[in-house]
Formats: sequence, structure tokens, C-alpha cells
Amino acid sequence: MNLSNFEKMDPVMLMSIVNMKIRDEFGDLDALVRYYDIDKDLLVAKLAAAGFDYLPEAKQFR
Repeated sequence: MNLSNFEKMDPVMLMSIVNMKIRDEFGDLDALVRYYDIDKDLLVAKLAAAGFDYLPEAKQFR
């Protein structure tokens, strides 16, 4: 799934997809945003607005 249109995605679905991709393909959030060339701050803000925070030690949003 391409995350280039993440701003239009449902935040719960987005959180699930991002966590899966970090776990299975990228290893951390920085690698994911570099690969998809998306703004990390916008992604984190969208998920934070839905109540999800990124936990670097867990490498996932919760």
C-alpha cells in the first residue's frame, strides 16, 4: 500500500498500516518516511490528532 496519500486516510487504518510496515519492512519511522518521501511531522500530527503517539522505543504508534 502506498502511503503518499496518507492525509486522506482514516487515522485508525493509517496507524495500523504504518505499524505493520515499520515492523515488517522498515524497522523505524524515519526509514518509512524517507522511502515514501512523506513529511514525518504531518504524519505524526495526523495520528496524534486521533489519539495515537509514536513510541520510539517500541517503534510503533499506540
